[in-house]
Parts: sequence; C-alpha cells; structure tokens
Amino acid sequence: MPRKPSLKLQEQVRTRAAQLCEYCHTNERWQYVRFTIDHLLPVAEGGTDALDNLALACFHCNRRKSNMQTALDPVTQQEVALFNPRTHVWAAHFIWSSDGLTIEPLTPTGRATLELLELNRERIQDIRAADVAVKRHPPPQDPIQEAIE
Repeated sequence: MPRKPSLKLQEQVRTRAAQLCEYCHTNERWQYVRFTIDHLLPVAEGGTDALDNLALACFHCNRRKSNMQTALDPVTQQEVALFNPRTHVWAAHFIWSSDGLTIEPLTPTGRATLELLELNRERIQDIRAADVAVKRHPPPQDPIQEAIE
C-alpha cells in the first residue's frame, strides 16, 4: 500500500505548487477532487517523502505518469527524461497556445511528457476553455517558479 505524506507536508506541496498540477497546470481550486501528491522518484525505487521529491499532480497526470521517469520523444524516438518540476522549469519545456487551450512542447522532454501524460486531453481542454471564459486561465507564465522564488 502506498505511503501518504503527512497533511502538513501535503499542504507545503500545494502551497509551493500554487495549487496547480505541476504537469498540466490545472488549478486544484476549481476541481471537485483534491489533487494527489506524486513521488518524483517512486518509493519503490528509493524515493522518500522529502519535500524535494514531491509534486502536486491532478489524478490524470499522476495516473499516467505512474512510476515512470523517462518516456520516448515522439519525434526522435529517443528515451528522454520526463518533466521533473524540481529540476526543470516549466516554461523552458512548454508554452501555452495563443488561445490558452493547449500546451505546446518546446523540447524533447516537453514532447515526451506531453504525450505520455496526455496534457492536452479533450476533458482538460474543456476545463481550460471554461476557465478562459472567466479569465482564470492560463496561469501566469510560471506561477510555480514564482512561488518558489
């Protein structure tokens, strides 16, 4: 059975992430279900509950990522590291489309992560469209990085 970090640690992760899924940048505040705490290095592979090994992830991103740390870049077919919110800057690997509905990859890591986690799945685009209509999306360029600094 997977371990669950303490409530205090979970709140630290949420605060650091500005309540956004650290992968697809969906805002937890407007969802019906609280997001999960992702172990970047899985516990089964020696990962710990240390704050620097944890990320806030929506259910879909967490489920799709599972215990993976690498994936194939769909362009080069090379195995590359998945986006890691503790070691990568989101804005270096992704940008928002001009309408704010899709995430566009900038790097092999961005492409592999976008495809594996299905960051532009239909349901999330519907949520983004509703959020754009009420001017709460897209988030600032990199609110998670701003929260850390």
